[in-house]
Amino acid sequence: MAFVKSLLLSCAVVGLAGAVQAGGIVIKDPYARISTQMSKSGAAFMEIENSGDTADRLIGVRTDAAAVAELHTHEEGAGGVMRMIEVKGGIPVPAHGVALLARGGDHVMLMGLKHPLKQGDVVHLTLTFQTAGAVAVDVPVDNTRKGPMAPMKMGD
Repeated sequence: MAFVKSLLLSCAVVGLAGAVQAGGIVIKDPYARISTQMSKSGAAFMEIENSGDTADRLIGVRTDAAAVAELHTHEEGAGGVMRMIEVKGGIPVPAHGVALLARGGDHVMLMGLKHPLKQGDVVHLTLTFQTAGAVAVDVPVDNTRKGPMAPMKMGD
């Protein structure tokens, strides 16, 4: 019986290993990528779930791994060219909903990396929410991940 209890406890801990929770905000499946080992920038992606009754907003991010950390997105610019821009005003996280930070969409941009990020490294981020406040997240570097991609935001 003791073996079964410890097996169940181990499974529960493993199941929570990728999630960070603060109040109603849960950060799931975070990962970071860089394009090459010589890159001076990278990006972090994750799922932000809000189980609370009140909408929240991701309004900032900071890290010691880069000179600048910003909330970014992709949008269609002039002539149909996709461009990356800073998200002013933050990323909404609806009550009982999810904000997906994914490749090709909203994400955390890391510019001026202080050292190369290699597979298996961990980037320490502090996400700042309008209501939930500061949430610390350890984000593993996984340059082998291919998806998912977020739908691109098209201009009017």
